[in-house]
Parts: sequence; C-alpha cells; structure tokens
Amino acid sequence: MKAIFATMLLLAGMTRLAPAAAAQPVAVSPLLGSWSVDVSRLPVPPEARPKSVVITFRDVGGGNWEAQVDIAGNDGTKRHSEGTAALDGAPVPVRESDEADIFALQLPAPNVLVMHLGKGGIPASTRIYTVAADGTTMIETVAYFDRDGKPVLRTNHFTRVP
Repeated sequence: MKAIFATMLLLAGMTRLAPAAAAQPVAVSPLLGSWSVDVSRLPVPPEARPKSVVITFRDVGGGNWEAQVDIAGNDGTKRHSEGTAALDGAPVPVRESDEADIFALQLPAPNVLVMHLGKGGIPASTRIYTVAADGTTMIETVAYFDRDGKPVLRTNHFTRVP
C-alpha cells in the first residue's frame, strides 16, 4: 500500500511539473539591439546637442542584460559607458559614466525596461524604455530632479539601428 501511495505521489508531482517543463519559450524582448536617439528632438539648444547617442541592450545570459551607451559630441569627443545587471532590480556598478556609478534594471513587460541610475549614493534618474508595437521605434521617459529640486520628465525618441 505504501508503495502504491508513493507511486501516486510521484505521478502527481510529475503531472504538476509537466506543464512547466512543456512551457512555451520566453519571447525575445524587442528592446534587445541598438537604438539611436533623434538628436534633433532633444530638449536642449542645437549647439548643446551631441552628434549622436546610441544605446545597446544585450542579453548576456543567466537573466542578465548588458547596457552600453555611446555618445559622440559635436566637438569630436566620444564617451562610452556600460554595465551588466540582472533584470531583478538589484543595483550593480556602471563603468565609465559621468552620470552614474550604479544602476538597476527591471523588465516588467517584454517591451518595457525600467532603469534606475544613482551616483554617490544619490538617485540620478529613472529611465523607462518602451518599444512601439512595430519594433522600430522606442521612447525613453527620463525622470529626475533639477538643480532647484523640481521634478522633471523628459521624453527622448529612438529608432532601431539596423
């Protein structure tokens, strides 16, 4: 009797595990790849705008993404920053950034990424990246506080880099 009961428990457990084992693969996020900001739409005077800004998101495995930002200034300068983080919101270091020394990522939906940046133990900005249904455009909503302590929301427009 104990053997039959143990077998039934084993089969019940396997039945419960079967749907998970047969689960559909997770969809690839449309955020992955490289994106170029439309510098003509940046809310700063034309002379203060960079020549280009490209952000790249890569799935590096194990639930981790790498984020890279490359900025080419109008004066010929180039800046590169990067970091690799789990998509669980845990903070990790950013390398080579003027704006942040730590960041965290979370993916609440396949087409939405939330990035929170900090520097010197102080929040710097929160950025929400949302890819349009067509997969070719992305909006970045940036939330931060200005020097007077007033909240600011800014929208940047990106197109996918082929």
